[in-house]
Amino acid sequence: MSLRSIALLSFCVLLAACSKVNQENYSKLSSGMAKAEVETLLGKPTDCSGALGMSSCTWGDQKSFISVQFAGDKVLMFSGQGLK
Repeated sequence: MSLRSIALLSFCVLLAACSKVNQENYSKLSSGMAKAEVETLLGKPTDCSGALGMSSCTWGDQKSFISVQFAGDKVLMFSGQGLK
């Protein structure tokens, strides 16, 4: 295995280990938080959709994710799955 391949593999492992989608950050979420605060905590969402002042954003993937529902700019409710 070349040095370049080892470096790339190491980077990928470090990136996965540094995920902000974890139990520690999930426990910091609370109803009424501003959307900007959530994005500061979790980073840019993987997916967002919404209409009429309501929106739902997800961080993570199908196995490990945090989903947050917003009313306007404030957290209404949130859930998580597969967090470590």
